[in-house]
Amino acid sequence: MEVFMTEAGILYERLTGFILSLKLWDLLDILVIAYLIYRLLLLVRKTNSSRLLKGVLFVMVALWLSSDRLRALNFLLGRIVEWGVVALLILFQPEIRRVLEQMGSSKVPFLDMFKKPPVDRQIIERAISETVSACGDMSKSRTGALIVFERHNQTEEILRSGTKLDAEVSSELLKNIFFVKAPMHDGALIIREGRVLGAGCMLPLSRNVNLSRDLGMRHRAGIGMSENSDAVVVLVSEETGSISVAVGGMLKRHLMTETLEQLLRNELLPKQEEDGDREKKRRGKKDAKPGRKKDGEGKDE
Repeated sequence: MEVFMTEAGILYERLTGFILSLKLWDLLDILVIAYLIYRLLLLVRKTNSSRLLKGVLFVMVALWLSSDRLRALNFLLGRIVEWGVVALLILFQPEIRRVLEQMGSSKVPFLDMFKKPPVDRQIIERAISETVSACGDMSKSRTGALIVFERHNQTEEILRSGTKLDAEVSSELLKNIFFVKAPMHDGALIIREGRVLGAGCMLPLSRNVNLSRDLGMRHRAGIGMSENSDAVVVLVSEETGSISVAVGGMLKRHLMTETLEQLLRNELLPKQEEDGDREKKRRGKKDAKPGRKKDGEGKDE
């Protein structure tokens, strides 16, 4: 018992000394490493790579255990680790690219001066209303559609896979492009800054193995596009006519046209301006409240 108390006291003294010796940069270093580990665990969970991570940990433990006695095995495992880093970079290239794009699209004050001026709000609103009108008509006729709204991440590689266009967004244009016998109806339509830039484009399929089996290739492509970029993807099912929206790898299904319009406005329009419009509407409703009518008012002549 005395030996245990002595060892506990020594451990407490060492721990206290270590904590007191920490500096601000040491704490920052620990926080950065913890954040990187957290992001790595999130990446593994989203890509269902837990088995791969277990294999990497097994190799690292075996490398550590064989460092003193099993020299041949240690040499072989060392070469595997060296080439394994390159293999992991190739294997997780889409995920690493997405993380770097998210870091680049984050708000940094001194980088705001290099950004392009914001697009006219009316152009985006017109594109949203025309898209909602077209999706409503295509839903009734069960015409399949796949529409991608770009945000910060541009899709130049995706555009090169289809036919480049430069036109205003209109309901008739969208319905003609996705008409069953039209040459570009199978691919995706790309909208950037309120204009149609391309059609018939090929999108990357989702790598999520947990998706519902009743989702077809169009929905898997839409989800895959939302996984690899910050785009908002609108889909119309050819089988059921249901309208869906994919954002950040998540799919919202069976939407009404009113819900679709509100969702697109929330995702594509600046939040501050949207809040300002809501405040104006509230004030307008307050001003429009009926009061007591004077004699003769409101009567038909």
